[in-house]
Amino acid sequence: MIFDDSPNISVAQVEVALDRIRPALISDGGNIELVAIETNGNIRVRLKGACVGCPSSTVTLKHLVERILREEVAGFGDLITE
Repeated sequence: MIFDDSPNISVAQVEVALDRIRPALISDGGNIELVAIETNGNIRVRLKGACVGCPSSTVTLKHLVERILREEVAGFGDLITE
C-alpha cells in the first residue's frame, strides 16, 4: 500500500469507515482494500474477490462506500478505484 501524506485524513479514519462496509462485501465473497490517501483528500481503493467485475460494484462504490466515507472522513475528496 502507498499512502501520501495527507494533513487532514488518517489511515485509521479511513480504515474505520471501510470496516463498516467490509462485512457486507465479505458476505458476498469480496472485500475492499485501501490503496492510497492523496494529499488532495482523494481516497484510492481496490475491490477484491467476487467484487472484481461484479455488475453491482459501481452501485456499491457510489451508494455505499462513497456515502460512508463522506459521512465519516472529514476532508474526503473523491473515491477512485483501481
